[in-house]
Amino acid sequence: MAANRHPDHDTICKFRRENEKAVREAFLQVLLLAREVRLLRVGLVSVDGTQIDANASRHRNVRYDRAGELVDQLRGEISQLLERSERANGEGVSGSEGLPTELSRRKVLRERLEAARARLQAQAQEQAERERPAYEAKVAAGRRRGPVPKAPSGTPCDKEQSKLTDPDSGLMRRSRSHESRQCYNAQAAVAAEGSQLVLGARIARNASDRNELVASVDAIPSALQLPETVLADNGYANGEEVAVLQGRGVEVLVATCAEGDRRQHDFRPEPAPRAARTMRSAWMLALRARREQPEVRAKYRLRKQTVEPVFGVLKRVMGFTHFRLRGFAGVGIEWQLATLAYNCRRIHRLQALARA
Repeated sequence: MAANRHPDHDTICKFRRENEKAVREAFLQVLLLAREVRLLRVGLVSVDGTQIDANASRHRNVRYDRAGELVDQLRGEISQLLERSERANGEGVSGSEGLPTELSRRKVLRERLEAARARLQAQAQEQAERERPAYEAKVAAGRRRGPVPKAPSGTPCDKEQSKLTDPDSGLMRRSRSHESRQCYNAQAAVAAEGSQLVLGARIARNASDRNELVASVDAIPSALQLPETVLADNGYANGEEVAVLQGRGVEVLVATCAEGDRRQHDFRPEPAPRAARTMRSAWMLALRARREQPEVRAKYRLRKQTVEPVFGVLKRVMGFTHFRLRGFAGVGIEWQLATLAYNCRRIHRLQALARA
């Protein structure tokens, strides 16, 4: 592709930005080629997400109230610098050469802070519009037990935060024992019947996978057939999402509780016993009963064996540990390009194994 040349980072960045359509088309063509040579089947699919660092620092997050205070402070500093510059020009005093740079730096920071406050205000307005129908329904139903329904407010909370470097990324952490990092939630749908090829790749805005199951399955190109069975962990346990896929004739196997991380001969002491979780949802009870069947348990065990190694190869072998681009659109095409490279690598490996 590079004609045996070594392009610099600007050329690579420009290639990623300007060839989004070509990358997505190449992603589909690689999968069609794999199906043509009988390396790909789309009957059983594993879905999961992984957190990948954004090209941003979590220390560049600012609260809504603090952003307002800094905007006021910067306006005062800008006024003082303008007055100082006018006095220096009028008196012909030397040493004022650095004032334009100081003014420019403060104006840029003020504009970024004002943009961050505007984003938080827009998000608060959108959330209020989403919550208003439910509030009006509660008010129309009359007073019941409990607190009086609170009208949705279009004003952001003082503690709400916005990012200055990459506003689309978010603070995420893998578990309570891990630190918070500025990340994106990279989703992947992987063929679980031997090939381990990535069928669909997308970026989610939220750290939670609860509302991402349908969107991740829809990321599979329409030129490929709809999967017969979808495997996912308990992070995707959402009755509405499961019902949508079941309505399309797709079997969904989702864990109804957290999977144990203890080995058969674990060196750690036994944890204190906890009360069993009570399930009341009909769909969760039905899914739990179905997973008790031996053939269903054997099918679900393929989830860890298929989608988790894909993320391991991408991060540890191919070195894709953080995004270079910023913004939701740029990160999306970069993730598509990374999974395309993984698929090419995987097909080459499968063909080598077949020849051996």
